[in-house]
Amino acid sequence: MSTIPETSKAANDLTQNRLYLECCKSMLADKLQLPTIPDVAFKIRRAINDQKANNARIARVVQIDPSITARLIRIANSPLYRGRRKIESCPEALTRLGLKAAQDIITAFAMKAVFQAKSPLIRKKMIDLWGHSSYVAAISAVFAHKTPGFDPDKAMLAGLIHDIGIVPILTYADKHPDLVQNPKDLSETVRRLRVDIGMQIVRSWDFPRDFEEVVTHAENWYRDSGESADYADIVIIAQLHSFIGKIDIKKMPPIDQLPAYKKLAKGQLNVDTSISILDLAKDEIEAIRQLLN
Repeated sequence: MSTIPETSKAANDLTQNRLYLECCKSMLADKLQLPTIPDVAFKIRRAINDQKANNARIARVVQIDPSITARLIRIANSPLYRGRRKIESCPEALTRLGLKAAQDIITAFAMKAVFQAKSPLIRKKMIDLWGHSSYVAAISAVFAHKTPGFDPDKAMLAGLIHDIGIVPILTYADKHPDLVQNPKDLSETVRRLRVDIGMQIVRSWDFPRDFEEVVTHAENWYRDSGESADYADIVIIAQLHSFIGKIDIKKMPPIDQLPAYKKLAKGQLNVDTSISILDLAKDEIEAIRQLLN
């Protein structure tokens, strides 16, 4: 855990932050409610990982949820995977996508069910969090599609879970509204605990190890993990692009100076070019966002 005792004024402020203190106590006692992987995603993952599985058998499991079946077929026909002929059935979609890609995509489709709350305040924050996460997921998928060595489906899921550690904090606040008297307390609790909690979720869901890097470093703009780019780099750059037009550009780090950007660009990409790529792919990005929603 990265939360350590502090001696500064910030420490004094934290002693007044009841939400932070209660979340910490619950997390240390393994009593903080973590989201479970959506049931349909769990069943499909289990079916895909069955050594006796084949496309027809897995398709029968997928087709239990007509909404996911329809979206799987739509993404199989999207520019990310489009082939010479139109896909019209679930088994065909699984064949085109591949079982591993289908597993990541279906998990992404099912994840919106995790972002739920009852109180108007926290429900609004959950909606905003899902909106941001799904936008970063869509941009990540597009960048991965245009970058050799990356899978757009895995990048989409990575973008979607980069802030997953915030969900249990919002859930706790939803159940204990008396702890959220000051909006700054919620912001500070999120800032300090999102990574630790996110790591617990990624591990409990048995996600790939490199997703731990995504959760840990999604906002570590100047992270340099070595010569090879990874999915955390994709998500870092996708996040910065998601802020364009929403945050004062002067408050953002110069994107072409970031290690992640240099690795992904490899000298062939500049800021204007990357923005142009996303502008050309805006319909593709919007299509992915709609599929997620």
